[in-house]
Amino acid sequence: MNDPEADKDGQEKPGSESLGTVVVAGLANLAIAIAKLVAGLMSSSAAMMSEAAHSAADTVTEALLFVAVRRAGSPPDVRHPFGHGMAGFFWALMAAFATLIGGAGFSITHGVQEIINGEELADLRVSYAVLVISFVIESVSFFKALSQVRSEAARVRVTPQRYVARTSDTAVKAVLFEDAAALAGLVIAACGLLAYEMTGDPVWDGVASVAIGLLLLGVAAHLIYANASLLMGQAAPERIRKEIEREMLAQPEIENVVELLTMMLGPGEVMVAARVDFLDETTGAALERAADRVEERLRERFPSISHVFLDPTPGRPSRGHHRVAGRDS
Repeated sequence: MNDPEADKDGQEKPGSESLGTVVVAGLANLAIAIAKLVAGLMSSSAAMMSEAAHSAADTVTEALLFVAVRRAGSPPDVRHPFGHGMAGFFWALMAAFATLIGGAGFSITHGVQEIINGEELADLRVSYAVLVISFVIESVSFFKALSQVRSEAARVRVTPQRYVARTSDTAVKAVLFEDAAALAGLVIAACGLLAYEMTGDPVWDGVASVAIGLLLLGVAAHLIYANASLLMGQAAPERIRKEIEREMLAQPEIENVVELLTMMLGPGEVMVAARVDFLDETTGAALERAADRVEERLRERFPSISHVFLDPTPGRPSRGHHRVAGRDS
């Protein structure tokens, strides 16, 4: 589910809107990378070259995120009965590594070389023009992603900050973070160039390049952690798990939920597996019908639930697992 805390009124799988956000960001970064590269070569600025590497890495990132969105939407098949949702997490993870290696690595290395060696910069007017134009283009991409986040957050009745923190739609999350970092990087690059012009010391250009690299390092580390956690079978947030539990306990056939497990199968998809203590008189065909009704109710209440597995179990916790509290008898 996009926001794992969403309910019937606000759950959906990422689709064309996320894909559009990624495409807009990718085209913007490609144009900006070329402009920054030209400006960097003309001015010999480490900060501008770092910004060019930054935008080039972001372009590769958007291409990988495009693959992530498309692959995550592929239907289940014989070899992948649970669908291809985790492929979205994998390609988003690769995109984060592209930011780490292509953006952060180059920027820090090139900045350190500039600080050590120092190099006089050429005419910076082209660089300033490129920075201003890049800021405008990056702003368009950023506000496109921010608009999607605000729309989704309002639909599920949470703050945009909470939505970004909890969403499994890693594509739009990556675009938002990387565009925000791009805007901050442009400001840092401009400050580095201004400091050079004021002091005549190229070390400020190198410092700006290193600062851009550290910024990208932080963004990449956060996205790598988020995607790695999802790839390792991250559970839905505690709030949605409790809502699922309450919904199950509200069904008249269920006496107790002995154990409840959830796992994110992909952007917008969650699996539910539960050991359920049905009423003692619910046996045979009645038990089958009760299980079907519970599954139907869960899917109706939480449309992002793609798989439900119910195991009729006596009212005792399984060994090594914490028992989920049921209703009072």
